[in-house]
Amino acid sequence: MNVNVENKVVIITGAGRGIGRATALHFAASGARVIVTDLNEETAHSTVDEIEANGGQGLAVAHDVRSEASWNDVFSQAEAQFGAIDVLVNNAGIYLIASIADTSVEQWEQVMAINVTGTFLGAKLVTPYLRKQGGGSIINMSSVAGVRGSANHTAYGASKGAVSLLTMHLAAELGPDNIRVNAVTPTLVKTGMLEYAVTETGISAEDFGHQVSTLGRLAEPQDVASMIVFLASDQAQFLTASSYMVDGGQAWAAVAPAKAKPSVKELQA
Repeated sequence: MNVNVENKVVIITGAGRGIGRATALHFAASGARVIVTDLNEETAHSTVDEIEANGGQGLAVAHDVRSEASWNDVFSQAEAQFGAIDVLVNNAGIYLIASIADTSVEQWEQVMAINVTGTFLGAKLVTPYLRKQGGGSIINMSSVAGVRGSANHTAYGASKGAVSLLTMHLAAELGPDNIRVNAVTPTLVKTGMLEYAVTETGISAEDFGHQVSTLGRLAEPQDVASMIVFLASDQAQFLTASSYMVDGGQAWAAVAPAKAKPSVKELQA
């Protein structure tokens, strides 16, 4: 089935690398016009450079998802460049592997600020633009850690569980405006987060692949990007208020939790 996102204006946060970058490239290859935001402006421009090299249209914007002013700057630049906003992908996030004893209040607050408050601000502030368009799509990035328990993932799992529930409440409120809100719920993906997990746990990437998926492999960024693009497409017009697993069966069929080393650090995605 071909998905139709041609000429849609799509904002993707944290799109300088990983899942966000793969998603931006997929949207652009499918004819969408893409605003790539990232805390690291250099990586955002790198993604846009690749989009434009392949004949697509993109705009790179430095962006801190914790800041309302930064969000407003993204939206004003997007509208000035492309005249509208049709889709928001709240992809930016931070990953933390730490026991409850080793999780500081500062780490907890940082994870919540980026993963939850960042998603809330994006949805709140994009809504007037989507209403003006007569509807649109918001896609939030959750995680398997947000739907099942896992040792040493208290802060991260709580933040992603909040994103999943926020998605359902937003869908209920915004549905009458023809604004669809869904979440994508991946397993561990071959990104910088995997490198961090390998370093912090001592578990190899190959062993993670066997642990977290009944398919015996880790997810590729493109596996997740394909679901995101589909949910934004015209083919998904009656899909809202749901979380879509891209997890190789992990949520309901898997395996041993990852163990953290005593010393941990955060990873900004």
